[in-house]
Amino acid sequence: MTCRTTRIAILALALAAQRLHAAPAGQPGFNAGSLDTDPATGEYVGTGGARLDYQDALLTADEIRYHPRTRTATARGHVELTRAGQRAVAGEITCRLADGTFSATDIRLGGFPFYVSGEHAAGTPSEITLTNARLAYTEPGPLAPALNAGTLIYGPGRRIRTRDASLGLGPLPLLPLPRLDQPLGASAATLPGIDARLGQRGNLGFFLGLGIEAPVLDGVKAGGAATFHTKRGLLIGPSATYDTTALPGGRAAGSLATGFIHDYGERLADVLGRPIQPDRGFIAWTHRQAITEKLSLFGELHYWSDSEVTRDFRPGEFYRLQHPDNFLEADYTGKNYVISLLARAQPNPFHAVQQRLPELRFDLLPVATGLGLYQRLQLSAAALTDDSPAAGVPAIDSHRLDGYYALERPVAFGDWGAFTPLIGGRLTHYADAGPGGGGGGYTRALGEIGFDASLRANGVFDCKNEQWRIDGLRHLLTPRLSYRYIPRADKGRPRIPAIDDRTFTTYLQPPGLGDQRHIDDLRPANTLRIALDQTLQTRHPEYGSRDLATLNLAADLRFGRAAAAADDDAAGQDGGRQAGGGRHLSDLQAEFALMPAGWLRFDLFTSLDSGAFALRELNTGLTLHDGEAWSLTLSNEYLRGQIEEYVGDFRYRFNEVWRGYLRLHYDARETRFNERTIGLIQNIANGLWTIRYGVTLYDGNTRESHFGFNINITLARF
Repeated sequence: MTCRTTRIAILALALAAQRLHAAPAGQPGFNAGSLDTDPATGEYVGTGGARLDYQDALLTADEIRYHPRTRTATARGHVELTRAGQRAVAGEITCRLADGTFSATDIRLGGFPFYVSGEHAAGTPSEITLTNARLAYTEPGPLAPALNAGTLIYGPGRRIRTRDASLGLGPLPLLPLPRLDQPLGASAATLPGIDARLGQRGNLGFFLGLGIEAPVLDGVKAGGAATFHTKRGLLIGPSATYDTTALPGGRAAGSLATGFIHDYGERLADVLGRPIQPDRGFIAWTHRQAITEKLSLFGELHYWSDSEVTRDFRPGEFYRLQHPDNFLEADYTGKNYVISLLARAQPNPFHAVQQRLPELRFDLLPVATGLGLYQRLQLSAAALTDDSPAAGVPAIDSHRLDGYYALERPVAFGDWGAFTPLIGGRLTHYADAGPGGGGGGYTRALGEIGFDASLRANGVFDCKNEQWRIDGLRHLLTPRLSYRYIPRADKGRPRIPAIDDRTFTTYLQPPGLGDQRHIDDLRPANTLRIALDQTLQTRHPEYGSRDLATLNLAADLRFGRAAAAADDDAAGQDGGRQAGGGRHLSDLQAEFALMPAGWLRFDLFTSLDSGAFALRELNTGLTLHDGEAWSLTLSNEYLRGQIEEYVGDFRYRFNEVWRGYLRLHYDARETRFNERTIGLIQNIANGLWTIRYGVTLYDGNTRESHFGFNINITLARF
């Protein structure tokens, strides 16, 4: 949404005067149904469709009086000033062509989405002052958000300044504002926001809430939200959103949301089984900043008083983020290297986090060194802490220096193949070795050798289908081989504080020594990864080609029973078998995507047990849509012995005002619907306001009630 038309409109009067003033000497075109001269003043008087036309500005009115000596034009009655397709309407306008100043009464002007009105306006081409002014978002009306100001000044740099201002709906003031000084529409973060909610949930009771944010600084809006729950109390807290260039360096953007409550309801227990205290709250802050072209800063802060506070009061945010992360990272990007400083802490004592307090890294991107060799370097220094929330588990501290260096020699065989041998080494020093740290220093040296190889082939087929917009087919085939040999990678394990250890995953992990993040829990490797990538394409009518389908297959062949057993045990790929059995062939993994048209997409990931050739994991997703008329999404997640869930989401647009949605979440292992939601979305005031009505039935959740309804009222695009 652009505000360019708004800026043109709000300066229409001043720019017209500027054009007249800057024009060559001479009189503007002056026409009317009746032209006369006032002998007392010497003014030319035009009545009956009078118009003053000069360059690209047109002034029309019931009466226009123009004084040739002072070059002053005064228009009265149905006054309209038009320039560049923009129009201003006023009761009376006086333009002084000699100095470019003007004045007007009962003025109305603007262009979508902003409209301005005022009892009086005066100024020059560079600055306009309106008194008793109103800046309305979309067409003025009782439901349109408006900025009402005793004085509104549009000045140099396309900035607005206000005095005695308030934010409201139409003429109704809701929130007084301090003096405002910012560009008009420079960022969405500068536009006020209003959100209201009404509903009922068994664990909360009936609730009613309101949130308002208003612009307070250049690119910054601030305010707060309050929601009262009949069973729990009042949740209240400040909030802010910003997208500004006022900070040193470049652009900074982020948001802050908070909430605090004295909860007098049934609070139950947290994830550790401890009773939840009545004083509860949360803070959520995100920040992204480009300080210079090379230096950037980004981070997140998520403080929860207990593990369930957002689940109880902000379920939408909880299901997007169930394990809060807290970090701040600064990155400096050089010509072929990156220096980063990362701090990751855990203010929430109910979740385990690998804390970095801090970690300094240097990454040299692959750089040619001569003779066709490429070098790669990683260096890091970290102070680590793993403080488990479980009772009786001691904290682990570690101070670690780590470095990895590798040389590669790519060899290309025309455009049909490539072979890249490599050799690398990793040196890691632990200052706090031994169980739990504090056992003296330990240094581990590891090496790796291996290669990456690929072949490229394609076939072109003359196939056409107008219905699916297929203009020829091209099949791309890329077999890949990756081999890594890393002997004795588990040496010294009893002395290494295992903080960066392995996590459960069903996906094949990067095989290279320099790409493994679980460096405190490395295992020997003698592995050959076999992969086959396929893509089916057709010509795009406007540019290049478009993908119709992709199919990627991969598996690891492990040499040596010890390595096979260790890898199975670490990656959780044995499906519950006892560690030590081992397999030489990992699970077989396949990724498939089908997108023959813009309205259809199907995705699939599957993992097959290579021993029994049985299905271990299957995740799928199907999306169908007809523009904005309707959409259907079906998905499933299956992990043998652990998960079997199916989700359906359907949305339908009845007309410009009403839309409907339906969501079903079924758990096949528990034979129950975890969620059944049906709702309507209503647009009012030409889509300015959105009202969402929803009814949800839950089953199987331990904290949420089995029934709930919500009514959310949101000021759209504001």
